[in-house]
Amino acid sequence: MARSDPHPAAMTAPEVLHPSLWLASQLAQSTDRCVDTGYPALSAQLPGGGWPTGTLFELLLPQPGVGEIRLLRPALAALAAARRSIVLLQPPHAPQALALAALGIAPSQLIWIRNTGKSTDALWAAEQILRSGCCGALLLWQQHVRGEALRRLHLAAQSGDTLFCLLRPLAAAQDASPAPLRLSLRPAAGGMDIGFIKRRGPQREAPLFLPLTPSLLQRHATLDRPAPAPAPARSVQPALVG
Repeated sequence: MARSDPHPAAMTAPEVLHPSLWLASQLAQSTDRCVDTGYPALSAQLPGGGWPTGTLFELLLPQPGVGEIRLLRPALAALAAARRSIVLLQPPHAPQALALAALGIAPSQLIWIRNTGKSTDALWAAEQILRSGCCGALLLWQQHVRGEALRRLHLAAQSGDTLFCLLRPLAAAQDASPAPLRLSLRPAAGGMDIGFIKRRGPQREAPLFLPLTPSLLQRHATLDRPAPAPAPARSVQPALVG
């Protein structure tokens, strides 16, 4: 007579018990929608196989302009092709029309909210954008964000399916964050090194090198023209939801 297993649950895959469970040796199987990164090597290292939507994720940079927009280009272009707006909130530099066209994003699909000098205004605007669900992607640049503000943004992001990326200084890697995905970006010859600070899956010590081609902006900087005038943060909500 065969002996029954006294612990049948021990042989059950954790995701069968609950979609939020995973083994420490495997990537979590995301039940949320993801946007393809456009880079198979990177997608293979991310839970769900792409950039998560409806949640907060972070890109940590030693300085702006290390290739973060080129990294996000395939995802942003896909959202733009689906006629979903892209919001740039407090970017360090004014968007350039020529560079946006090279990325596959028409300036008419872009909402640029300029730096007012007040972090509270930017965080307020980000929360309204996320809760409205009116945009395909929101890119927010911030130097310092308190934990309470991060939790509010993370909660607001969960109310929709917006691709929400927070770009912060690399020094913020030592701070706690509710973001389930946090990546560090460092420039390297011919591309960038991507470090996995936090992900739902096994820890990866070695960075992932990702080749990136130079952007059109870098090759033809003198031809760039400014994008349309930005909207002040406090006036963005009526324009977005009207």
